[in-house]
Amino acid sequence: MMTTESSLSSPVLEWRGAFENRELNALHAECFEHAPNDADWWARVNRFSLGWVSMRSSGALTGFVNVAWDGGVHAFLLDTMVTPSLQRRGHASRLVATAVVHAKASGCEWLHVDFEPHLRDFYVGSCGFVATDAGLIRLR
Repeated sequence: MMTTESSLSSPVLEWRGAFENRELNALHAECFEHAPNDADWWARVNRFSLGWVSMRSSGALTGFVNVAWDGGVHAFLLDTMVTPSLQRRGHASRLVATAVVHAKASGCEWLHVDFEPHLRDFYVGSCGFVATDAGLIRLR
C-alpha cells in the first residue's frame, strides 16, 4: 500500500486502502445524489478491480476512484468521487494521478474512462486523458 500526504492538513491518498461498505455507500450517495444503499463495495472491488484509491481527511473517507480491469493491459476508471465540501481543490485530479501510477506499475498499457460532457475539462484538461471515439449501449 502506498500513502501520499503532502502536508499534515492534506487528505491522505492510499492505493487499495481499507474502507467499510457503509462509508463508501454514503460517499457514493452524496457524490452521485441518490439514496444510500447496501452495496458490498469491498467484495466488488476485490473481485473485479486492479485496485482503487481512497482519500481520507481526519480519518473520514472523503474520496475514491475504482480501477477496474480486464486482467490484461486495459484498466478502466469508475466512480471518481470527492465529497462536495472538498471539491474543486485538485483532490480528484490527485486520485486519478495515483490511479494512473499504479495502473502503469501493474503493467497496464491503457487506462480508459467514460464521462459525461460536463466532465470533459476535468478528464481531458486536468487529468491528461485524450478524447477518443467510443460507443455505448444503454441496457437499462
